[in-house]
Amino acid sequence: MAVAARIHAALFCVVIASLAACAGMQQPTADRDPLLAAAIADPLRSEANRARDGARHPYETLRAFGLRPDETVVEIAPGGGWYTEILAPYLREHGHYVAALHVDRGNTAAESEARLAQARERFDAKFTAQPERYGRIEVGVLGVDGLAGAGAPGSADAVLTFRNIHNWIAEGSFDTALHAFFVVLKPGGVLGVEEHRALPGTPLDRIIESGYVPEAYVIEHARAAGFELVARSETNANPRDTKDHPNGVWSLPPTLRGGAVDREQFLAIGESDRMTLTFVKPRH
Repeated sequence: MAVAARIHAALFCVVIASLAACAGMQQPTADRDPLLAAAIADPLRSEANRARDGARHPYETLRAFGLRPDETVVEIAPGGGWYTEILAPYLREHGHYVAALHVDRGNTAAESEARLAQARERFDAKFTAQPERYGRIEVGVLGVDGLAGAGAPGSADAVLTFRNIHNWIAEGSFDTALHAFFVVLKPGGVLGVEEHRALPGTPLDRIIESGYVPEAYVIEHARAAGFELVARSETNANPRDTKDHPNGVWSLPPTLRGGAVDREQFLAIGESDRMTLTFVKPRH
């Protein structure tokens, strides 16, 4: 790590320690978590990621899930690590961050393995190789058969997934994934879901084509897996999103799949309208 980065990391540790002393570490107040706010404000987060905070509302989203700094948290399909940059430092001292990597399957098993290996190499280079900043990160995999290497059954306080469910629906593995989340969670553990929200009654073929999923569909399948819905939040709602774009949700930022075609229109809409749902694994 460069000298400047080490200095920033040290300063971040001092801020975390000071805030922990003020906040009591184990008990963030009901209306404020200064440790989480510090992790989000950390200048070592990438500039591109920080630029999306206004559209993704990380503080409000994670607070909606009831996240605490002493928990074991499994993030499903972290991709490039947008939330990893926040979660891993936040959990470093008193909690445990687990990443369950997932990539779209290739046409062959060998192609799928190669994609996963490349994703693991990129993730390790950015996060696992910096324990002084991100702590002891455990890295597992979410495959079509469930979770592997992401913790023992009943070991996680929370499983979090951000804008991934449409992919699992498309590959036919959503119910398998939900079952895996249920198994890895402790009784009373939280499943936090953020997902692109379709209009009610959107058919399956349109879900797969557009990337938007009806809220009722997610709730129905989560309940079938054994979860109880305990809270809805409109933190990530966007009433400007008409959900009828030519390239589905990928018409919108940050993807902007249509290129220059109607680009300003899609930038004005912003990121998608999204549900933010909190489920729990019953204690009984």
